[in-house]
Amino acid sequence: HHRLEASRAKCVVTDSALAPVVDTVASKCPSLELKFLVSKEPREGWLSFSNMLELASPEHSCVATKSSDPMAIYFTSGTTGAPKMTEHSHASHGIGLAFNGRYWLDLTPSDLIWNTSDTGWAKSAWSSVFAPWSQGAGIFVHHMPRFDPKLVLEMLSKFPITTFCSAPTVYRLLVQHDLKSYKFQNLKHCVSAGEPINPEVMDQWKTETGLDIYEGYGQTETVLVCGTFKGMKIKPGSVGKPTPIYDTQVIDDNGNIVPPGTEGDLALRIKPTRPYCLFTQYTDDRERTASTLRGDFYITGDRGFRDEDGYIWLVGRRDDVINSAGYRIGPFEVENALLEHDAVVEAAVVSSPDPIRGEVVKAFVVLAPEYISHDQEALIKELQDFVKTVTAPYKYPRKVRILNLPILEIPWYKLKL
Repeated sequence: HHRLEASRAKCVVTDSALAPVVDTVASKCPSLELKFLVSKEPREGWLSFSNMLELASPEHSCVATKSSDPMAIYFTSGTTGAPKMTEHSHASHGIGLAFNGRYWLDLTPSDLIWNTSDTGWAKSAWSSVFAPWSQGAGIFVHHMPRFDPKLVLEMLSKFPITTFCSAPTVYRLLVQHDLKSYKFQNLKHCVSAGEPINPEVMDQWKTETGLDIYEGYGQTETVLVCGTFKGMKIKPGSVGKPTPIYDTQVIDDNGNIVPPGTEGDLALRIKPTRPYCLFTQYTDDRERTASTLRGDFYITGDRGFRDEDGYIWLVGRRDDVINSAGYRIGPFEVENALLEHDAVVEAAVVSSPDPIRGEVVKAFVVLAPEYISHDQEALIKELQDFVKTVTAPYKYPRKVRILNLPILEIPWYKLKL
């Protein structure tokens, strides 16, 4: 509901699984005019995408646009409030991602790339559309109702996939299988992004497949900022070197560039000329947009340092956004979802280390008196399922701890444990 209403979308395109959800909130979204259904089954009030495609004229006239015109809006989580609407222009995506395709993904017209990101994420637009499109590369698409590591390995063996792009969580799950029993005859380039990848996973993948994993770093707001590129020495744990499309620096609180080895804020120079590949604004939120600026720089929100060789090493976030398997999750969203349940009177959400996902959502909750005597294990499962219905399912707390006193009386550092 929030996304349809906030974006003032005039049209929605979805499948039969999500159409009922759209119908329940459509009346609250006055801007919504058209609903396209990608399904073989008809639905009242919806236009059939396949029927419209058959009736469409083969002649097409492109609408004239400026490179600075808005092209897309992506929602990305923040520490407070609703997700931010990150606006990109035709230049920032259309041109900005050409560098990504040519140099980081190392694509050519003879390549076939499989990017495992779901279509709802900016990473899908990066590596499943604009980057390969800009280089004339083929795109491999395979829909999995649920992630299956064995199926991924089978696809990499069965089809002539040359480039594999996925999140560290996927690689962590893949290396738990006998990789040597699979033959990746066409695979030649593997990349990872979304969160730092464990050096141990990189080493195991290299040992068992003979292939390196090239790490990249970027944000919904920035496209690719840093990466390890073909021909570069790979330093496991580092996100590589800055791309030439940005002047990337590590700065202190006053906007001064710090020397190598010194931790600071990872920042992108925006003066005297703002980089064309940087997002244009947080739509309808000047305050949030302004909060990302410090002197001559855009502040990514990530902390890190540059070593003597120019490689960037990430340390953590300035904010408390949880990065779980590449998904950015705002604690505030999950806390609000928990508080909608009658059993919860107070809630605090933090990040918790996880060997597979890097981080997971951990919730501390205080129960209403009438729920204290309930079976706690069953109640935790109920709360987890409830959060999945209130917000995006991936945001649910995988760890829940029930407390017997108000959260405000608990030292914050104990919530981090």
